[in-house]
Amino acid sequence: MAPPFSNYHNLITASKIKRPNLIKALAAVILCSVFYLIGFYQNTRGSIPLPSPVLAQTQKNAVACVIPVAANITLDFEPHHRPADPPPSAAAVPELPPCDPSYSEYTPCEDARRSLAFERARLIYRERHCPASGEERLRCRVPAPHGYRVPFRWPESRELAWYANVPHKELTVEKGKQNWVHYEGDRFRFPGGADAYIDEIGKLINLKDGSIRTAIDTGCGVASFGAYLLSRNVLTVSFAPRDSHEAQVQFALERGVPALIGIIASIRLPYPSRAFDIAHCSRCLIPWGEHDGQYLLEVDRLLRPGGYWILSGPPINWEGHYRGWNRTMQDLKAEQDRVEGVARSICWKKLVQKNDIAIWQKPTNHVHCRATRRVFRQPGFCTSQNPDQAWLVFHYPAFSPLNFMNLLVGPERLTAIPPRIRNGSLEGITAGKFNEDTELWQKRAGYYKRVDQQLAQTGRYRNLLDMNAYLGGFAAALVRDPVWVMNVVPVESRVDTLGAIYERGLIGTYQNWCEAMSTYPRTYDFIHADSIFSLYKSKCEMEDILVEMDRILRPQGSVIIRDDVDVLVKVKSIIQGMQWDGRIADHEDGPRHREKVLFAVKKYWTAPPPQT
Repeated sequence: MAPPFSNYHNLITASKIKRPNLIKALAAVILCSVFYLIGFYQNTRGSIPLPSPVLAQTQKNAVACVIPVAANITLDFEPHHRPADPPPSAAAVPELPPCDPSYSEYTPCEDARRSLAFERARLIYRERHCPASGEERLRCRVPAPHGYRVPFRWPESRELAWYANVPHKELTVEKGKQNWVHYEGDRFRFPGGADAYIDEIGKLINLKDGSIRTAIDTGCGVASFGAYLLSRNVLTVSFAPRDSHEAQVQFALERGVPALIGIIASIRLPYPSRAFDIAHCSRCLIPWGEHDGQYLLEVDRLLRPGGYWILSGPPINWEGHYRGWNRTMQDLKAEQDRVEGVARSICWKKLVQKNDIAIWQKPTNHVHCRATRRVFRQPGFCTSQNPDQAWLVFHYPAFSPLNFMNLLVGPERLTAIPPRIRNGSLEGITAGKFNEDTELWQKRAGYYKRVDQQLAQTGRYRNLLDMNAYLGGFAAALVRDPVWVMNVVPVESRVDTLGAIYERGLIGTYQNWCEAMSTYPRTYDFIHADSIFSLYKSKCEMEDILVEMDRILRPQGSVIIRDDVDVLVKVKSIIQGMQWDGRIADHEDGPRHREKVLFAVKKYWTAPPPQT
């Protein structure tokens, strides 16, 4: 056992050792508290000036990081976890100025001056001819005409349009006898004669059983045929060239009726094969029997098996009208004989001719038609060419053999699996993926309406555009609203889905978004763009696409853009110079998704009043 004095000695030694440690710890606590209080106090007042001697010593010690600074540098206690502001050169928003008022109806790909460089044979000069990239591209915002007003709401717009929006009275004179449009003070009125005309057609074919859902009207005038077919639940794509009948397509769009600028000439129309249940021509002046019947072959490509072609006006019922048409009986009879001959050569059956209306029907299969090839050797069948290829593709002097096409009738057609998906012709798209896409867009449309309450407001929007429609799910989700949607499938898409969209009973077109759309300024009330900027990232400039969106969007129209957050930040910076208001919202499933949604509205502005 250790002696007693040994324990005492150990305690004394330990006490001497611990006392300095305790003093040091206490001093550290006091110093930390003092500096914390000084820092807290100073942070409430700003930053702490650093004395020059301390600064000099700091600069002497900081050999590895020599930064020339002022002598009165300060310490900054503000948080720095926010991203730094961009340098002034990057933060500057490029201003896109308004175009000259003379551009208020500018259609870049149907410009009258540019068309003069193309041949007039077969009206090729009236086809689509877009400006080359470079100086000719639009670098300004197309103005609405002075006095522009928000269009009448549907269905009132079917009969009325503001004169200030389409300031052209030419058609009221040129087509006065045909009763297209009347000018009344500050507005145009469109008579309802097409309703009775459609009733006459309804006595010849069934328009009520749901088997007819889509139609195409060639040389549409002011689109009264399409306007009144809507009340029979038939969606019509109306088209006409931009020609001497000034603004006929523009009138259609002001009325809230689907329409595009277009012409049957040397290239196919921008729609897939087997798209329409009806094709219609009333006094459209297309020479159907000329050029080896290629124009009727194009109609045959567009009609679904069993679809109808309706022709009224010259040369139908020429016996009773030849004097009023200022043509000879022989000339008109020869024209009708040529039309009848082409129709027989492509195996169409003439169902009826009553008064001024004649109707042919495309066969549902080509079993009988193959046998008749011994009589009609031309046009022949062609299996090597894709009939759905329709973007700037020349007409082909042959027609494709028919595939069986079982379409449901009525509302079920919208949600039924389209035949192109059912038979596996769309790579990677199955029935299950189609159903998932339908459900997804029901959810997304509901989210859009919660954020953009104007979309939920009945009648606020009428003309809608989906720039990257895929399977048409967005349009299908809005089918109960009083709107129509032009579903665009970009020609750069990996899979061509436009045929499936038509099989659902919806409408659409092909488009290259590096070019302008074949439509007038201020066509759409609302534009939806899903991943369009990512799709065209390496193909053309973002500014060019946004300028085109601005051209075809009406004042006070809305835009919804879905894309990666980095893309949307750049888009938002550009639209600040376009008189758009915009904000970025989270994905409908929450903030953890990189994909976000930009909601924007184009401000109201017009061209200045004309100088007197």
